[in-house]
Amino acid sequence: MNQKSSLNSQITQFGRILNELNIDIIFANSPQAKGRVERANRTLQDRLIKEMRLEGISSIAEANAWLPCFIEHFNQKFAKCARNSKNLHLPLTESNLELDDIFTWQEPRKVTKNLTITYDKCIYILEPTELNHKLAGQYISILEYPDGTLALMHEGRKLNYSIFNKLAGLQQNEIVENKRLGSVLAHIQQQHEVLEKQNKRSRAKKSMPSRKAQKAVIEQRNLNPVLDSCG
Repeated sequence: MNQKSSLNSQITQFGRILNELNIDIIFANSPQAKGRVERANRTLQDRLIKEMRLEGISSIAEANAWLPCFIEHFNQKFAKCARNSKNLHLPLTESNLELDDIFTWQEPRKVTKNLTITYDKCIYILEPTELNHKLAGQYISILEYPDGTLALMHEGRKLNYSIFNKLAGLQQNEIVENKRLGSVLAHIQQQHEVLEKQNKRSRAKKSMPSRKAQKAVIEQRNLNPVLDSCG
């Protein structure tokens, strides 16, 4: 979650989530503050694991169910009351569905003129609606949920799509219609042309020695026949 988000190379996925929830990050900018943070992390990493073992917890579901009890016990023992008891927390305004979308792994993809994008070795074909045709050349967001499902979104609008798996062909229950097959083939042709251009550049860099250089080598061998026999 702390890896940089592709939506913004200067922000992590964690930072993006906080930004969407309108939560400010308070950084530990002093050695003293960093020391307190690291000390607490070290305590939790040691104490939490040991107490889970004592409770016989061996699965994520059991840990999630037990965690509130640990937090309450930990706060009773180590928490210190604030000087000002006023609660400054803001109420949560997002719905559960909006929270599900926010807490996803998000990456941008550029829509081709054929209304296709690629992600994780698959081609995603947008539904050819009037609104979707306007997205050609623009970036949309791919939302990957914890259960592995995906959603395509642009400015808060979910986009309908079908999937073409380049490795396994067409996925079951998501078959590309014949009238859409042209989009898939055009996308593959476009990728092939890009790769062909890259290969041509690579071959151009590995060009043969110049005629002048070859002529100099031949003259050198004529003057020193021993070099030719050694080669």
